[in-house]
Amino acid sequence: MLPEVVGLKGPLSCLTQARYGISWGAIGAAEACLEELIEYTKTRVLFDRALDENQAIQIRLADMQRRITNAGLLSHRLGQLKDEGRMNPTQVSLAKWNNVRMALDIARDCRDMLGGSGISAEYVPIRHMLNLESVITYEGTETIHQLTVGRALTGKNAF
Repeated sequence: MLPEVVGLKGPLSCLTQARYGISWGAIGAAEACLEELIEYTKTRVLFDRALDENQAIQIRLADMQRRITNAGLLSHRLGQLKDEGRMNPTQVSLAKWNNVRMALDIARDCRDMLGGSGISAEYVPIRHMLNLESVITYEGTETIHQLTVGRALTGKNAF
């Protein structure tokens, strides 16, 4: 029983707060994966040169940083709206959906770029990837968040 709460608004507001936190946690997972991959590419020698001297590697690293930065800006702005009392559940759904998908994609890409080492629990990308597989589901699946955003765009409930 929640005092002074009528209907599902109270419990659902807890979900909104949890989802907001998840939007930040996913960024941390992606940053950890990228950081370890950068260190790995400095020391991994392939065809007589460090992996980080390869154009394709640098492009993939740069793209990961771009996606992490965008996710951080999204969550930061959401935090500002939260402080102003103007954050709404649809905005939080968008952030959770975007940031967890971004982190999962980066974890998978980092795992791939680590080659055979990518499946070893010695490296963080596989551990974060496995965790993010559950994070993308709890507190609302991607589909729920997509439908939440779709409802906000169209004004029609397709649940």
